[in-house]
Amino acid sequence: MLDRLFVYGTLMRGFDHPMAKLLSRSAEFIGEAQCRGRLYRVKHYPGLVLSHDAGDVVFGELFRLHAPAELLREFDMYEACGEGFAQPTEYVRQMLPIALADGAASEAWTYLYNWPVAHLPRITSGRFLEG
Repeated sequence: MLDRLFVYGTLMRGFDHPMAKLLSRSAEFIGEAQCRGRLYRVKHYPGLVLSHDAGDVVFGELFRLHAPAELLREFDMYEACGEGFAQPTEYVRQMLPIALADGAASEAWTYLYNWPVAHLPRITSGRFLEG
C-alpha cells in the first residue's frame, strides 16, 4: 500500500499543472475516493485537516504510483515538505485510511495541511472544485 497516493486538489486529473500531468503519466488511476477530514481554501489550492467527525469527508482521487520512492520525493518538494524546508512545513505527508467509491477500504499517502486554519474559509462540500 506504500505505492498509493490520495490527492484532493491541484494534483487531480484535469488540472493543467505540470505536477498533475506528472502524476497522471507516472501512476495508475484507481478511482474516486474519500477520507475523513475538513477541507480549507488556502489560496488557489486546498488544505486537508484530519477530523474525527464522521460527517467531515474530503473527496479526491486515488492513484497507484509506478515508482513510489522517486515520485513521493518529487511531490514532497512540490508540497514544500521535502528535505531542506523550514519547520513547520505547510504540508506533511501521512498515511491515511481511504474509502473508494465502491466502499472498499484502503490506505494511501496524502498531504495534510500543517498550519493554522482559523483564518481560512472551509470548503464544506469536501470537494475542492466546489469550494
